Formats: sequence, C-alpha cells, structure tokens
Amino acid sequence: MAEITKVCLDAMGGDNSPQEMVLGAVNAVKEKDNLFIYIVGPEERLKDELSKYEYPKDKIEIVHAPEEITPHDSPVNAIRQKKESSMVIGLKMVKEGKADGIVSAGNSGALLVGGQVLVGKLKGIERAPLAPVIPTVNGICLLIDCGANVDAKPSNLVQFAKMGSIYMEYVVGVKNPRVGIVNIGAEEEKGNALVKETFPLLKECDDINFIGSIEARDFPYGAADVVVTEAFVGNVMLKLTEGLASGLFKMIKESMTSTPLSTVGAALVKPQLKKTLKTFDATEYGGAPLLGLNGLVVKIHGNATNKEVKNALFQVETFKKQDINGKIKGFLNA
Repeated sequence: MAEITKVCLDAMGGDNSPQEMVLGAVNAVKEKDNLFIYIVGPEERLKDELSKYEYPKDKIEIVHAPEEITPHDSPVNAIRQKKESSMVIGLKMVKEGKADGIVSAGNSGALLVGGQVLVGKLKGIERAPLAPVIPTVNGICLLIDCGANVDAKPSNLVQFAKMGSIYMEYVVGVKNPRVGIVNIGAEEEKGNALVKETFPLLKECDDINFIGSIEARDFPYGAADVVVTEAFVGNVMLKLTEGLASGLFKMIKESMTSTPLSTVGAALVKPQLKKTLKTFDATEYGGAPLLGLNGLVVKIHGNATNKEVKNALFQVETFKKQDINGKIKGFLNA
C-alpha cells in the first residue's frame, strides 16, 4: 500500500467556506486511498457539513479552530494574534510534522507570512517563492515568483529557477523544462539591473535548461516551461492574464448568444469550445505552491470550488511522493 499523505485543509479560508472545502476533501478521499485530511475549522459547523456526505470516515478528521483570519486582517498581526485560527493551527501542524502540507484559500498575505515564519524555510533557501501553474496555448508553465518576494536579488531568482525546474519535472511531469527570464526584449543586454545581473548567472547553471529572455507577449504561448521573475512583475502578469482571459470568455459568451442565428451556431460549437476552455482552466492543476519550505503550503483562489480544493490536495500527495524537498536540498548541495 502507498504511504499515507496527511494534509491540513483550512476550511475557513475563502469565499465558499466551509461548503466547497468540505466537498473537495470528501471527493479527494473517495478518489485516493492514501490521503488523510485534517479539516481545520469550527467543529460543529464542519460536522454539519460532513454529515451531508458518504465518505470513508477514517480518512477525515476535524481539528477544532474557533478563530478565522479574514481577508481584511493585517497578515503579520493575524499570524501573531489569531493563534486559534484555522490557518495558524494548520501551519503549526505542518511545522510539527503532523501533516505533510496545508491547503488554504484564505488571506494570501497571512499564508505567505505564516509559511515562512511558522513552517520555516529549508536550509540554504534565501526566499520562498509562490509559483502557480498557468495554462498556455501550448500546454502549461510555472510562473515563479508571483507574489511572495517583491524585492528580489539575482541569487534569489537563480534559486527560483532551480526550484521551479524541479517542480515542473517531478510534479507536473515536464522533462528537462525550459527556463526563461521575463524581460522587455529577447536580447541579453536588455532589461533592468536585476535582469541584467541575473541573466549571466542563469547561463552558467549547468543543472537547468536556460533558454534566455522571454517577453510578456510570448508568455501565453508557452515560450518557457518555467518563467522566472520577481513578485511585482509576476503578480502583474498573473492578474493581467486572469483578467484578460475572464474578459475574453465573457465577450465570447455574449456574442454567441446575441442573435438567434449565433445561438444556433453556439450550440454546434459548444462541445469543442468546452474542451478548449478546459485546457485553460487553472483549477485543473490545483493551487500555487510556496516552494522552499520545510513542508508544502498551497494557496488556492479565494473563490475556489471543490474541484480546485481536491486537485490542490492531490498536489500535496504528489509533492511528497516525488520527495520534492529532498530534490531541492540535493540541488542546493550539488
């Protein structure tokens, strides 16, 4: 039998809590026998939600947490003061080795602070980057960093490239992933001071497949498998991509139902359109991992549905199975 992966699920993080969190956990343990989930939150509320479903009762355990970190809480103050919150209790369980990882849709800033302060970084890791998988025209890519380290150094970006390469190869399954650094042009001499200093360092790395600079317009076409940048640029790219995709989908839907004739045409193309749109659904790949910590911290969208929750729980299982932290340590010591 496969080794059991234990995951904490912050049941009170996000807009759809705890309903979608609980359903995601139930669906996850139904699909995978080697998952054990601690659902952290108000005990009575979680009992009521779980009572709606049939599932293997020995695979889910409620951990009582009377407090909740809200989107409006100051990240640092929330971690310091709300010690009985579902997020803090879950993070401490990862730190203590009671769980292999935590999944949360809660306050992003608090989760990033808590991950680095409570769970702690691996020895040798300078900064822990947030790295979501982004669907592209030609597959998927990892955007690293997209929100954790606004002011990064060249050595940080080199570590991001190495950790991103490990994650893409062993969790996502992309062999010898191509690494590109975000720039304002393809030429090596272009860029700001950070990019100019980092570029030659990445070129010297024999343990990654560095392909040079990529521009933002090439990002949606999968120009690289691992897209390296600091968090300010990464977050702008992420939010612009999400907003543009949402706007385009809305315009397509409205135009396809604007007249009786277009509605008939929409019915004919609907099956293929659904198939195409599914490839651009980031929730298929779970959440954004915070890499380089002593355990896995996965941030999912604030409005996450049960599908995204389930896939994020599966992420933790794959992360442990592939011993990603062991591989990151090996890279640092090579």
